[in-house]
Amino acid sequence: MELLGLDILLIGFFVGFGLLIGVLFGFFGMGGSFLVTPALLVVGYPAPVAVGSGLAFVFGTSVIGALRHRDHGQVSYALAAVMSLGLLFGIEIGTRIVFLLAGLGSADVVISAVYVGLLSAVGLFVLRDARTADSDVETGRVATGVLAIELPPMVSLSGGATVSVWVIFVVGSGIGVLSGCLGVGGGFLLLPVMVYGFGVPTAVAAGTSVLQILISGAFGTFVYAQSNAVEIPVVAALLVGSAFGARIGVSATRLVNEADLKGYFAGMLLAGGAATACKLASDVYGVEPLETGSVVLIFGTAVLVSGAIVRTSIAALRTNRQSGSPRTH
Repeated sequence: MELLGLDILLIGFFVGFGLLIGVLFGFFGMGGSFLVTPALLVVGYPAPVAVGSGLAFVFGTSVIGALRHRDHGQVSYALAAVMSLGLLFGIEIGTRIVFLLAGLGSADVVISAVYVGLLSAVGLFVLRDARTADSDVETGRVATGVLAIELPPMVSLSGGATVSVWVIFVVGSGIGVLSGCLGVGGGFLLLPVMVYGFGVPTAVAAGTSVLQILISGAFGTFVYAQSNAVEIPVVAALLVGSAFGARIGVSATRLVNEADLKGYFAGMLLAGGAATACKLASDVYGVEPLETGSVVLIFGTAVLVSGAIVRTSIAALRTNRQSGSPRTH
């Protein structure tokens, strides 16, 4: 039986996966496309369609999450405004790169390889920070170096930092290029950049990231849709599930401590990188078990981390009720 051109079981699968991604999105302040795009590649969609559909999913989830984070006061509008200008500029460049690679017949391999390297590098960095006792000192050093660049005009951010508008724009442009190339809203890069580079509190960085992803996702979707590179039924099924999951994830950010948040974030990135690497190796060397392994990694990790977030939040709620005081980061 089919609905909107998709098998009913496949639709159910995408709805369930969307629910898990929604939890992760609300929790980490990311559109979830860093898992959605590799997942669509693993399932067998062409690279441009996987990228375009990932961006469309990003846009839909961001609308939900941005409203929730706004309600909690976890958005820095000044930072979001400047960074978004850079993101839009970079996305246009990144999109052109993807279609150039597609014309050369190398888009799948190149995009997968970049995913592996980027997710692994960022994941290892965040994991090291989460597991190191002097992580606050290291974070402060990075932020101090960035804040030392005083090119006017300057903008004041949440947490007391003052950053050059030009620095924010250049960083946003770089992330935008990757967003346009990889079909991501850029959340898995925006979050660590704001926390480690600009000294923004993690919860505020998550909320600000969601607002920026909304803007970049809308623009990226429009660009890819012009080339019919967005699979609407898949995106719709994912959004149905994520609408419920996002509410859970956003609420969890107020209950889980910062070290745990960073640890979960690192685990998701490393799993996404490993899954994409398995898929790439399977395509290049024809090893079927590796393709199965990539599917297990990408979807199994989403289940495990989403479950861990919900379990930790429930435990925190119980502790709060017993102590009679709210828990903060």
